Amino acid sequence: MAQPGHAVVIGGGIGGLTAAVALYQRGWRVTVLERSRSLEPVGAGISLAPNSLRALDVIGLGDEIRDLAAWQGDGGLRTPGGRWLARSSADAAARRFGGPLVLLHRATLVDRLAARLPPEALHTDAGATLTDPGDDRRPARVSTSGGEWEADLVVAADGIRSAVRAALFPSHPGLAYSGFTTWRVVIPVPGVEFASHETWGRGRIWGTHPLKDGRVYAYAAAMTPAGHHAPDNEKAELLRLFGDWHAPIPAVLAAARPEDVLRHDVHHLARPLPAFHRGRVALLGDAAHAMPPTLGQGGNQAIEDAIVLAFHHARPRSSGGTPVCDGLAAYTAARLPRTTAISRQAVRVARLNMTSNRALMAVRDTALVALSAVGPALLLRGFEGIADWRPPQAPYAAVQAGADQQ
Repeated sequence: MAQPGHAVVIGGGIGGLTAAVALYQRGWRVTVLERSRSLEPVGAGISLAPNSLRALDVIGLGDEIRDLAAWQGDGGLRTPGGRWLARSSADAAARRFGGPLVLLHRATLVDRLAARLPPEALHTDAGATLTDPGDDRRPARVSTSGGEWEADLVVAADGIRSAVRAALFPSHPGLAYSGFTTWRVVIPVPGVEFASHETWGRGRIWGTHPLKDGRVYAYAAAMTPAGHHAPDNEKAELLRLFGDWHAPIPAVLAAARPEDVLRHDVHHLARPLPAFHRGRVALLGDAAHAMPPTLGQGGNQAIEDAIVLAFHHARPRSSGGTPVCDGLAAYTAARLPRTTAISRQAVRVARLNMTSNRALMAVRDTALVALSAVGPALLLRGFEGIADWRPPQAPYAAVQAGADQQ
């Protein structure tokens, strides 16, 4: 009886775990190597659009995550004084793109993904180094402090500062600073009711959204020099920047403790990689195509990557499947053009919504009001070709039952 192929996943975040689950369900033996002592991610929310929810359908998780949707009403874009620039409709978005937008805590998604893997597949406190990418004739090799792993396939989901990416493409210039920093907080804010919104100011953004568990996910962004930090604490910095903006922003800030606030400078890969693979190694998520968060697609694209990667490695070669290197070439061909286009669009959006040019702000805000008056359909056009994406295969349960994709 043929032995299952072995896939080693470097990184236990959302993209890496999705890839591990998808490959495991297709007959691979998987090992996930996470350098942190637990799989619990940095405490922040994530927005899953219909494209990534359809991808999660492939591994049988889509409906479970859809049930966590909290926002079902209207929301939109506002000015710091509270005036609505544009209204959006959850129902209109669902009709246009075939599903809802779901906001949830990253830890919730990580837990649901990890539960679909055998416990022996997960290794924490296991920093990993790629020592040999392998090729058609020899396996790849990954080393940890506990020893070396031999792999038919390595999935490098090791994040925005990917060491594997640097090893595979040493001449690539790497990350570029996007020009702004972000803050995030997930906290309970008792007694506060609000419509989900994002607020655009001069070189600053604030977003406030409810989660299904009753907590509030809030984020902020501001144009700042790279590496800058508050002289006291990041809550105090947020109060200085956003404390006089419209409700419920002051209430959210009042409920937050300094230790609740996370701050990270935003970087992206301004120059696309020449490929998302080399040898037997696939790059995935931020390791492959780090982008600004202005479209909310970073995690969504990592999930898409994972499902497409597994599709092109439907069965290990030892079981009669496609040779790994051929599958990786197909993976690059499928993912590189799409993620490059989305990343470039995210950069363009950042330049617009983070602008500090008063004349451009006035033109932008007037255009948003006009588009909103016509209806939400025009505002949603920017997500055509993104949120309406469908995976290249039927949902996993349907595959098992022999059903056709709907």
